Amino acid sequence: MFGIDRTVQNMVGSSEYGLYFALFNFTLILNILLDLGITNFNNRNISQHNFLLNKHLSNVLTLKFVLFFVYSVVIFTIGFIIGYNRRQFLLLVFLVINQFLLSLILYLRSNVTALQLFKTDSILSVLDRFIMIIFCSIIIWTNVFPLKMSIEVFTYIQTISYLISAIFCFYIVLKKSGRIKLKFDYHFFLVFLKKSYPYALLVLLMSFYNRFDGVLLERLLENGEYDAGIYAQSFRILDALSMVAYLFSGILLPMFSNMLKKKEEIYPLLQLSYRLIIVPSLIFIVISILYSDKIIDLLYHHNPQNYSSTVFRILIIGLFATATTYVYGALLTANGNLKQLNIMALLTLLINISLNFVLIPKYKAVGSAIASASAQLFSAFYQILLANKVFNFKVNYKFISQLCGLIIIIVISYLLLNLFVLKWYVVVFMLCIISFVYIYMTKTLELKSIAKMFLYKNETF
Repeated sequence: MFGIDRTVQNMVGSSEYGLYFALFNFTLILNILLDLGITNFNNRNISQHNFLLNKHLSNVLTLKFVLFFVYSVVIFTIGFIIGYNRRQFLLLVFLVINQFLLSLILYLRSNVTALQLFKTDSILSVLDRFIMIIFCSIIIWTNVFPLKMSIEVFTYIQTISYLISAIFCFYIVLKKSGRIKLKFDYHFFLVFLKKSYPYALLVLLMSFYNRFDGVLLERLLENGEYDAGIYAQSFRILDALSMVAYLFSGILLPMFSNMLKKKEEIYPLLQLSYRLIIVPSLIFIVISILYSDKIIDLLYHHNPQNYSSTVFRILIIGLFATATTYVYGALLTANGNLKQLNIMALLTLLINISLNFVLIPKYKAVGSAIASASAQLFSAFYQILLANKVFNFKVNYKFISQLCGLIIIIVISYLLLNLFVLKWYVVVFMLCIISFVYIYMTKTLELKSIAKMFLYKNETF
């Protein structure tokens, strides 16, 4: 994201990248039509019933291709109604293929995590990005290929990377499941989709309130591609950091499912995983707010009148919500609280869209950032309260006070350190050191507990 994606935006400009960002988000919002909740349901189901892997794999792979056809028809129909031009349609073709390949990879990986092969999944999770880094680096920094980086070339490279990654994922799953024979079982499709549709609805609603901002910016404003590009700068940072929490979620969902089936105590794992994600996230949020101008200027060439840094300062608050959602959402999903989660997602979507329509015309990307952060914070606190109610958890006031103390320590240290003439990155480094000392002294995170989590299960590749 920072080495390639950021460089591509700096090379092609905010308007060009904003066009890609809006189209990408458009295809991603409706990505659920490629999955319909299959991946999340499969992860939970196979983690509890490993013997179903071969049977489900043979049928679901066929179903994925059927859904690919349906998804393509819907995307291009809506694109025609919206009024996309020829160039936008050409980009859509490859973005649609990319979404299918990505959906296929995620489904295949859900079988890997369901079997609790976490080390294998960690390799597969970065394989497509690793391949893309190699190809993009060659084009950007060498003359091996007579190509100039553009949004189209960037999209084509993604297609190649996803295809290679999908082949590797299929090979790994094939080794674990044995021979696969594709089947078109209409009855199986109906039964499977009936069980997975609550997951599909949840993912659809969450995709809308997480990704619709870029689409609305491009459609509602006269120079929407530019503002979408400015928004994409900050969203990229948030999205990159959210991936860490997402990887935790992929591990936690089968772990919670397995523990709930065995009726084991889940609160220690919930607390440990949440602390492990939220503490460093909070440190980054506070430092990012204090040094938003410096961070944006370091990463991007376009920060007109601090427009980009203002968007970043607001949008990065959503990292707290994203980290919370991936931990508490994994627990509630594993427990089957899909109805409550769908109600939450619908309310969050209504908040997000309402605020976007009110704020975008006046405040542009800043307004969209406010809408996004507000909606995501609502979602996060809703899930915390819901989990406390469902599992009878008590509010951990000690941990809350530790987090508040951490924020206060960072801010006070920032004010004191700025009394001296120091480079901003030196201050950031010292703030991180002070934060880690505070964490150690207050036992906000304990090394023994962290080691215990990572040694949850031995695995061989």
